[in-house]
Amino acid sequence: MAPFDPVELLGKPLGYLVFVLFGMGFGITLEIAGFGLAHKLVGQFYFKDQTVFKMMFTSVLVAMVLIFFTTGMGWLDYDRIFVPPTYLLPGILGGLILGAGLIIGGYCPGTSLVSSSSGHLDGIFFVAGVMVGGLFFGSVVDHFWGFYNSTYMGRFTLPEWMGLSTGATVLLVVVVGVLSVWGSDAIERRWKRKEGMLTEQEAKKDRRVLSIISVVLILGALGVFLVGQPSLADSWNANAEKQALLAQGKAFAPAEEMNQAIYDPIINPILLDVRSERDYNLYHLEGARRVDLDQIPGMIEELIAEPDGTVVFVMSNDEAAAVEAWKLLVAKDSVNAYVLKGGVNGWIEEFGENKFVPIENHPDDALGWIIPEARGAKWPSAIPEQPHETNPYEIIKLQKKAPSGAGGCG
Repeated sequence: MAPFDPVELLGKPLGYLVFVLFGMGFGITLEIAGFGLAHKLVGQFYFKDQTVFKMMFTSVLVAMVLIFFTTGMGWLDYDRIFVPPTYLLPGILGGLILGAGLIIGGYCPGTSLVSSSSGHLDGIFFVAGVMVGGLFFGSVVDHFWGFYNSTYMGRFTLPEWMGLSTGATVLLVVVVGVLSVWGSDAIERRWKRKEGMLTEQEAKKDRRVLSIISVVLILGALGVFLVGQPSLADSWNANAEKQALLAQGKAFAPAEEMNQAIYDPIINPILLDVRSERDYNLYHLEGARRVDLDQIPGMIEELIAEPDGTVVFVMSNDEAAAVEAWKLLVAKDSVNAYVLKGGVNGWIEEFGENKFVPIENHPDDALGWIIPEARGAKWPSAIPEQPHETNPYEIIKLQKKAPSGAGGCG
């Protein structure tokens, strides 16, 4: 399932070549569209030339329709696409500053590189200004670090904000976007006719092309709305790779490996305990967070936002409830998760607790020990000692996150 990592599939030389070719293609496209010319970029703010707005907005709509249609068909895993986290107030201020810089200098960072590559002096000076500005920003950002990291909203998207399904949101955004593009085109045509820069024949041709693009976009958005987005259950049923891991026992991390991972400096361990509140209060591992099974789907985006090296360990008394939680977490291949092998019962048996008496023939996934008092993580075995020797992991693997990138034209 996409997205695919060219480096992982082709190796470093060919993988990096793919990145270079995509970058060159993007730059050539911007150059052909005239994005290397300052007067064309700034023209949109004076309502004289709307090429930038029409092309960029149409590109956004096309990408949105393709992403969510392929996700709905099960060809793409949207959760593995990097979505920049939202810092609302710093983002608004940064956007205003970038817009002011675009009007004054004629470029944004990306288009200035296209212009400088074409040999335009103003583009070269703008790139130099971006570098100087970046160095200056880096030297003073500590003075307003609190604001810079304020109003954090995580991986916040339009469906969450509007409370609509993904399909309804895509359809609404496409309709509004198409109307906006038509409006900007009408403003541009009016100015060009006034200046004698557009004949009626050219205007009809432009409207015909715009009509075709608009119809295709709206039909695509309707397709997204009708196809819908796969549920976690749908994704799990289609995920043959994870089903095979479960069948082969490779979804279960032994207690020794999990304990080593907890102390491993390159791993960010997250422990999720899906047992009842009573059992959790009696005994739980240090750092374990208790969650109900029905809370797991709502936690996936939070876990996706965790850094590289994150490994989620989910546990129940034995394994049954933890396996159900694991299926939800890994259904879309977006969370690197494992089930604690043997559950909490197996952990206690592995690391020992002299005050506990085993319960013979206890029900499946029930606490298998008589625990005399509720101490939570205060029991010695809940905080085992750091292993003196480290061994290669047999089950635990680190999952590489999708590459991140900047948004906008910068």
